Amino acid sequence: MTWAPGSRAVRDRDYVARVRRHRPSALLPLIAEASATYALESSWLESPGRKYMPWALADAARVSLACGNEYHRKDASEGDLLRILDMHSQLEDPYLYDHDNDGDALARFMLRAAGEQMIYQEPVGRELARAAAMLTQTTGTREARCLRPGWEEELLGTSLSHYVGIAQLLWAMAIKSAGRFDPASLEAPGAERICAEVPASTILSVAGKHFVTDTAAFRQANEQAQVTTDRLLRRYEYNPLRTTPLVKGYGPGLLAPVSQLVPAKASPLGIYYTGVARFGNAFAQDLGDLFEAYVGRQLGLLPEAAVLPEITYGQNRSLSVDWIVVTEELVLLVEVKSVRPTAHLRLATESRVKELQRMLGRAYEQIDNTAALIASGRKEFAGVPTDRPVQGLIVTMEPFHIVNAPMQRPLLPATTVPVTVCSIGELEDMVTITDTPVGRLLLERDADARRSTYALREALSGHDHARNPVLDAGWSSYPWSRGAVGHEPSASVGAAL
Repeated sequence: MTWAPGSRAVRDRDYVARVRRHRPSALLPLIAEASATYALESSWLESPGRKYMPWALADAARVSLACGNEYHRKDASEGDLLRILDMHSQLEDPYLYDHDNDGDALARFMLRAAGEQMIYQEPVGRELARAAAMLTQTTGTREARCLRPGWEEELLGTSLSHYVGIAQLLWAMAIKSAGRFDPASLEAPGAERICAEVPASTILSVAGKHFVTDTAAFRQANEQAQVTTDRLLRRYEYNPLRTTPLVKGYGPGLLAPVSQLVPAKASPLGIYYTGVARFGNAFAQDLGDLFEAYVGRQLGLLPEAAVLPEITYGQNRSLSVDWIVVTEELVLLVEVKSVRPTAHLRLATESRVKELQRMLGRAYEQIDNTAALIASGRKEFAGVPTDRPVQGLIVTMEPFHIVNAPMQRPLLPATTVPVTVCSIGELEDMVTITDTPVGRLLLERDADARRSTYALREALSGHDHARNPVLDAGWSSYPWSRGAVGHEPSASVGAAL
């Protein structure tokens, strides 16, 4: 978390002034080098004072890019950067002042902290593997409007396989080169192996179009992304480095202020934003259809389970939940929502409740309605047993942190059956458990009043898992996967360098 009781909070204006004390051309390379040095979560936690967290580095980079000045400013040292990161860890927060409703204040604090920090804690390899597994290896049920043959080249400028491979390459080179990617490295001895897989011209063209920004463009994007003028919420705003993680104009080649954001550009979420910017809502609808089918593929990995698609019933041809999973222990009603937390949720604004209900409320109602139809013995649902417990599972494209917690659950519709919200990453983990039936695991979780309010991932830890063949197939489609073990992009590309 960003603040602990008893510590002296730092005003945001003082923190911003401290960052602006230094020339961006001096501070940003230090941030990039630190990010490359502490690229993995295990190394963040071992950094000096545990201050070199990627969200802190990302915010310092954003302030320097958006507010910095090259004139009459000082150079920067490692000590200066550490002081800036220390100030960031002590920034004042609305939680310090909002205690009219302690439970609500805590919920808002948790939403902001999760939105700021946990996006950096999703396994990168799995995110990248999912891109191909869902977008090129899954068949939707509806006719696509955008995701038709040729969409990859039209949107990305190359195949999805090469696009992800380029993101991996840029990331690996940034880590290897103190946060920089030098295009000249593609002409260095040994680069022939890389360019034999992806031509240098394609690497540079795709990088320039999708990954690179400059100071002027960054400042414009940062201003457009602003949702609130509340200085206490400034650091929780969307950081445009997530859209364009490489910056030109700060020394040789391209600078990656936060190297972890480079592969995120090629994740399903990164591609979603790229596609919506190009094609509009039609791309989001196509992706939603593929996501629903992809969830079905993952559910199909459950051993000794019957997976039924949505059921049409009644004269109006109404639809049940998207998937019904029948196991020996229970019936699991799965509703798929290709949604992601909006800025209002990340910032925990007054609009957050309405946004949460808009995105997830219908899913709770759909699960409860389907459960009632099954229990009533409706003929269309005759293939679903009524002799075992029923639970609901809402699968989202991105994590909705603390959504199952007591501070959030009352904001959503009440149901007659237990309902859990999980991300697709949690589902991908759940279907590979080998040491206990998933139905039993879910029943035991629900029976524990406390654990049932945690994220589903907590119940999955400590179990034996097989590899996920759907993700493995996605991963194997990338240029650097050949001969690589596991889902470690930087190691895989590094072997090719």
